[in-house]
Amino acid sequence: MQAKATAQAQTDDVAINTVYKTEIFALKTQAAIQAAFDTIKSHREENNRDMIELNEIPAPPFGEEARSKRVAEMFREAGLTDVKIDEVGNVIAMRPGRTGAKTIAMGGHIDTVFPIETDVTVKREGDTYIAPGIGDNTRGVVVMLSLLKALETHNIQTEHNLMFVGNVGEEGLGDLRGIKHLYRDGAPKIDTFIAVDGGSDDRVVYGGVGSYRYRVTFKGPGGHSWGDFGDANPHHALGRASTLFAERAKKVASEGPKTSFNIGRIGGGTSINSIPFESWMEVDMRSGNVAKLDEMDAVFKQAMADGLAAENAARTRGGEITVDVKKVGDRPVANGDASSSLVQQAMAAIDAFGLDPQLRISSTDANIPISKGLPAITISRGGISAGAHSFKETWTDKDAHIAIQIALLITLAQAEYAAP
Repeated sequence: MQAKATAQAQTDDVAINTVYKTEIFALKTQAAIQAAFDTIKSHREENNRDMIELNEIPAPPFGEEARSKRVAEMFREAGLTDVKIDEVGNVIAMRPGRTGAKTIAMGGHIDTVFPIETDVTVKREGDTYIAPGIGDNTRGVVVMLSLLKALETHNIQTEHNLMFVGNVGEEGLGDLRGIKHLYRDGAPKIDTFIAVDGGSDDRVVYGGVGSYRYRVTFKGPGGHSWGDFGDANPHHALGRASTLFAERAKKVASEGPKTSFNIGRIGGGTSINSIPFESWMEVDMRSGNVAKLDEMDAVFKQAMADGLAAENAARTRGGEITVDVKKVGDRPVANGDASSSLVQQAMAAIDAFGLDPQLRISSTDANIPISKGLPAITISRGGISAGAHSFKETWTDKDAHIAIQIALLITLAQAEYAAP
């Protein structure tokens, strides 16, 4: 999850319905729940060992297999027997409820943004752990494991089924592929989805920032910088197009709901004295408003066409170059309901720990179910995360048990705690 780029405050204060406050307070004071809280707190070092072990298994985009296998083993070691890895690499572990009328899923994405060759060795400085991916989202997976261990240790039962998911493909060009697979047509029904991915303990992501992503490739015959001078140049076309896009997109972004655009990667060419055969770039645009996102999309496509036309018009010899605009990412805008039982229970659980709940929208796995009108939120992984998506990413173990305890309350409220 890219919180800095996508997080956006909810403008209106939303009150917590007293019904949910009462429900969560009653749940929190149950003896079995208090015992589970104590277990979660006592597992601090065990949780951190799990975090280090998982983080040191590389899980690049589309290369999560090794980590998937270890997460599946950890679910089994925690006490579950119905554990599988699905067709796309998601780890799915089921904990049956007494009635099984509904299925409440908790997910933590196991992929990272980093390529396979990245050194993911964890270094420790006091209570701070340093490594690419350590917070986003290795810690999120550990929250699930710790919660599950507490349930198993105290034999806490629920009326509804619990599904624990270590999902693939949240980051970058993964395009939420793991969650899209879980919510594909004809898939087993998931009634509620709770993602664990980032943010402070007081934050509830209840809506989704949408995004379109493109890989744009300008193509031509290439040639010698001197001998073929005057031919259309794919790099020059990309430069023209990207400049036009940035100028026009800035106007779109300056008005109305927050909307962003970014050219994240550029490549192509063979040498300094060669006209390149191709020039490519990857573009990301985001908004929490469908109309603004589509407006940005239209501006982008027109800029690509105009940049191509300008470069072809400027050539003094040779044939025209072409452009291929390929969509590589499509995350739907998702409008959540702050009055829903899930959001209200999450807010009440946060409030029960003396925190002031903050509603946010962001780009997370919850985008998919929310966009389909289904209950879903994203909650905190706990501790203090910094430097996400950087090689110096850190996670600090400061009161990390609180996020797990909050997650437990939300999960048991949704799955309906079955008293002994």
